[in-house]
Amino acid sequence: MIDLARQVAEEAGTILLERFGRLAASEIERRGPRDVVTAADTAAEEHIRRRLLTARPDVPVIGEEGSAEVRAAPAGPAWIVDPLDGTVNFVQGIPLFAVSIGYVEDGVPLAGVVHIPALKQTFWGGPGQGVFEGDRPVATSITPVLSDAVVATGFAYRRNETDDNNVANLERMILTTRGIRRMGAAAIDLAYVASGRLDGFWELHLKPWDVAAGVALIRGAGGVVTDQRGGEDWLFGMD
Repeated sequence: MIDLARQVAEEAGTILLERFGRLAASEIERRGPRDVVTAADTAAEEHIRRRLLTARPDVPVIGEEGSAEVRAAPAGPAWIVDPLDGTVNFVQGIPLFAVSIGYVEDGVPLAGVVHIPALKQTFWGGPGQGVFEGDRPVATSITPVLSDAVVATGFAYRRNETDDNNVANLERMILTTRGIRRMGAAAIDLAYVASGRLDGFWELHLKPWDVAAGVALIRGAGGVVTDQRGGEDWLFGMD
């Protein structure tokens, strides 16, 4: 499964790079004040769905562009896919965007691939099999205290519509940690935690396709993932 996911993620990354910096205005659709989707998102997801379902027709595919109505983890195995995490970066010509493919069973992440095509970085693995960047094994940070930690965060598109918008958390954390980073793509943040580049990451209102692959990587690399209350309701409980 992980070999299939790696191959498909890299194929989707090639599709994205063909469009990166070449999008026409007509290929960018506004879904909200800050939320956009592009023809590249759609093309990459169509390719991912076709390839995964051809190889494993028994495993459903939950994707950002085609599964917005899914509210709970399906029983049994499933792929959870974000064809283009970091769409705003992609539109702006910033190379921090990724293809994220996670494999779960009964809502438990077993394998993940995060491919960052513009940086030629691919992170893959999961619990029980280790985690790799390309062919190099990686592990989470051992930084013991927040004052020495560099952590990342992000903000929901609708942050102006809710009091639970992460701004107060940012204010507390920026005074406590060594540094804060804002990548604009949760899948990259999670992959960078798994590889020890970042010491931690938090964000509110994420979706399953934002986190499924990255959580598999972090847990496979020795890290810990919880919801805001220290529990397990992070896959479908963060809206």
